[in-house]
Amino acid sequence: MLATTLAACTSKPDQAASAPTVESHAPVGPVPAGLERFYGQSMTWSACAPYATSADARSAFKAQGIECGRLTVPLNYDKPDGQTITVGVLRHRASDSGEKIGSLVVNPGGPGASGMVAAAGLLDQVSKSDLGDRFDLVGFDPRGIGASEPQIKCLTGPERDADRADDSETDGSPAGVAKQETEQKDFAAKCTQRTKYGDDMLAHVGTRDVVKDMDVLRSVLGDQKLTYLGYSYGTRIGSTYAETFPKNVRALVLDGAVDPTQSPEDSLVAQGQGFGGAFNEFAKWCAARQDCALGNNPADATKQFQDLTRRLIDFPVPVGDGRKLSYDDATTGAIQALYQQNLWEYLNTGLNELKLQRGATLEKLADIYNERNPDGSYGTTQDAFVAIRCVDDPRVTDPKQILEGQEKYEKAAPFLDDGRQPSSARDACAFWPVPNTSKPHEPNVEGLPKTLTISTTNDPATPYQAGVNLAKALKGSLLTFEGTQHTVFLQGNACVDKAGTAYLIDGTTPPDGTRCKAS
Repeated sequence: MLATTLAACTSKPDQAASAPTVESHAPVGPVPAGLERFYGQSMTWSACAPYATSADARSAFKAQGIECGRLTVPLNYDKPDGQTITVGVLRHRASDSGEKIGSLVVNPGGPGASGMVAAAGLLDQVSKSDLGDRFDLVGFDPRGIGASEPQIKCLTGPERDADRADDSETDGSPAGVAKQETEQKDFAAKCTQRTKYGDDMLAHVGTRDVVKDMDVLRSVLGDQKLTYLGYSYGTRIGSTYAETFPKNVRALVLDGAVDPTQSPEDSLVAQGQGFGGAFNEFAKWCAARQDCALGNNPADATKQFQDLTRRLIDFPVPVGDGRKLSYDDATTGAIQALYQQNLWEYLNTGLNELKLQRGATLEKLADIYNERNPDGSYGTTQDAFVAIRCVDDPRVTDPKQILEGQEKYEKAAPFLDDGRQPSSARDACAFWPVPNTSKPHEPNVEGLPKTLTISTTNDPATPYQAGVNLAKALKGSLLTFEGTQHTVFLQGNACVDKAGTAYLIDGTTPPDGTRCKAS
C-alpha cells in the first residue's frame, strides 16, 4: 500500500465545492447486460466532510475544491436486481475545462486503503502539473472500505489494541499454535457477524468485484475509457481491470507493482527480501550518524535491532494511556518507517528511545500503519486487508508449507526474526466463511493499449522484479526508478513525474530501458 499518509492540501479558494449538484447523463461506453441503471445513474456531489470516517479523512477532506458523492452498485453482479451497496467517491475538477481529457481515477492499494484520502493528498502535486489542467482527479473507496457502505467490520478498537499487545504469534509450541488458531477463527467469525450482509458481503469484496465497480464509475463520470493510476496493491486492481475490460482502458500507470502470477507465499518472501534490503539501506544511512541507535557498523545492525526488540516479547514498554509497546508493534513501526526514507529519522529516534525503555515514537509509527485514530478507534484498513486477501488469493492450510514460508521470510528479512520457534498456525483465511474468487495467473489482455509500469529498485514492499513481471504480462512499458522507497510517481521526482505525466496526457511511453534516479 501507499503507506505514509499523504497530507491534505488546498487549492484556489474560488474552486471550493458549492451547494450539492446532481449530474445525469446516459451510459457511456459498453454496458454489460442488465446493468444499464447502474451505468446511467445520477450522481449527487456535495461537501466531503460528512464522508470522513477516520482522522486522516477528516484532515484530508478539508482541502478546497473537492466534492464527494456515492455510487450505487450491485452487491452481487450476478444478481443486479438484488441488494445494492454504495462506493464513496471524491473528485477535484480539472482547472482547464476546455482542454479536459477526462478523469484520472486513483487507488493507493492496501488492499483496504482509502482512495478518497489518497486523491485529496495528491492535489498539491497534481495542481502543480499539467495533470491538474487536463484531468478531474478522482479517488474512490473500494467496496467495504472507508466511506463506502456497508463497511467491513471485524474488531472493535479495544479488541484491536489487545491484539496488537499480544505477542502470542511468537509462540510456536503446540499450545501456542492452538491459541493463535482459536483467535484467527474468532476473527473470521466476528467479520461475518459484524459486517452488514455477512457472508454475502465478504464473498464480494474482492478485486474481481472492485473492477466492476470501477467500470460503472467510469461511465457515471462520463468517460468513454478509463484513465487510472494505481499504487502498490492498486496495481492489482489495474491489471485485473485490464484483463476484465481491456477495450475500456485509455491509460494505466501502475506504480509499486504486485506480480499477478506470484503465489501468496512467494509474494510474502519477496516482500521480506524488499524489507530486508530497505533495512540494510537504513543501517548504512544510520551508521553515518553519531546518534545511530544501531551503532556505526552496518554489519552489526541486524543483531542490534534484534537485541533491542526481542526483549519486548517478555517485557513490553509502557507508552501511556495504559498501553504498552509490544514486539509486534515495534517491528510494525519499523516496517512503517522503511516504506519511505523521510521516516528513517523517526525510526532512529524510536530505537534510541527504546534503549531508554521508552516506546512512544515506535508506537506512533505502528498506530499510523494500523490507522488508529486519536480516540482509540480504527479505520477500516486492517479488517479490509484481511477480508480482501482472503477472497483474492488461495488460502494456505498446510502446516509444513506455513513453516517453510516463515523460515524463508526470516532468512530474507533477518532483522524481523524474533528468535523463537516458528509457528505453523493457520491465519484467518484458513477459516474464512467464503471461498476465494481469484488466484494468481497470467492475465489475458488482448486489445489492451500500451500501459506504463513504474518499479523502484529497492522498493521494500513490492520488489523491483514484480514490476518487471507486470510490465511484461501487460505487454507494456517499464520505467525504472533507482531509489529506496515504496512508490514514487507524483511524489516530487521530476524525471518520474515528467514521464508519467506525458504518458497520461498523450500516451507517450518512455524509451525502453529508461531509468530515473533520486534527486
